[in-house]
Amino acid sequence: MSAAASPAMLVSEVGPRDGLQSIQRTMPTADKLRWITALHAAGVREIEVGSFVPPALLPQMADTAEVVAHALTLPGLIVAALAPNLRGAQAAFAAGVHKLTIPVSVTEAHSLANVRKTHEQVFTDLAAISALKREQYPQVELEAGLSVAFGCTLAGPVSDDDTLHIAERAAAAGVDVVGLSDTSGYAEPRQVRRLFTRLASELGNRAGGAHFHNTRGQGLANVLAAIEAGVTTFDASRGGIGGCPYAPGASGNIVTEDLVFLLEAMGFSTGIDVERLIAARRVVQEALAGEPLYGMVAEAGLPKGFTYATQQALTAA
Repeated sequence: MSAAASPAMLVSEVGPRDGLQSIQRTMPTADKLRWITALHAAGVREIEVGSFVPPALLPQMADTAEVVAHALTLPGLIVAALAPNLRGAQAAFAAGVHKLTIPVSVTEAHSLANVRKTHEQVFTDLAAISALKREQYPQVELEAGLSVAFGCTLAGPVSDDDTLHIAERAAAAGVDVVGLSDTSGYAEPRQVRRLFTRLASELGNRAGGAHFHNTRGQGLANVLAAIEAGVTTFDASRGGIGGCPYAPGASGNIVTEDLVFLLEAMGFSTGIDVERLIAARRVVQEALAGEPLYGMVAEAGLPKGFTYATQQALTAA
């Protein structure tokens, strides 16, 4: 595929939600707002800014409504959030989010551990959320994010058929898109290519994006496989912070800086400035001093002569 023919890619930053809720310390609200502003200035077009959950369960997310209100003031930004149930969805809709993700575990073991609900309870909730969205908030994009879609640390291997069955149930419940998450780092490229190809075949334009963790170092290899299957939306986290409490040893999400470099180097436009993205790490380093950050591009910098995809396309034209 030539650079000129390459589709644009949407990199969705999930650090302010998936990253921050996975560490013990709470980032002060002022620093969250500073971080989100810096990400927006770097060209990030979609940010998952928090999750609507009880503060007693996740004090790190207690200020999500305030963070959403700030993010909504940033021009052109798609403001995303996560909610595990109907009550959380109601709060997210009221706050004005543009996109809402509902986590749906492929295995019931993970569902019971993560949201304390059986599959039947989850899909009852999902249908109610979809109905509320249709009736009162049709402008919001509603996504079912399928957790442990490639394998589960609690239940073990997950078959393609099991994942597609849950994806079809989620679509039938009324969501706009269904994304696949490698919550616990099981995925390998052949499986990724196979599953996303089937997802597109069976759900059509309701097939969503990819959320990869780098638990076993396969994150960017899985991105390439997903691209081959036609995926154009990828979640990532600044400095790779985040993870899953049910995936021991998980090093977190794929690193936003490394993902953007990979895509731009291959000729896929993201609209994101890598150097500004790297500079924005300082907010996290200052607010969460000592918290491990990951990423190769931040350490090595951009190679001499590096050009962004849009520049490559102009040259090719």
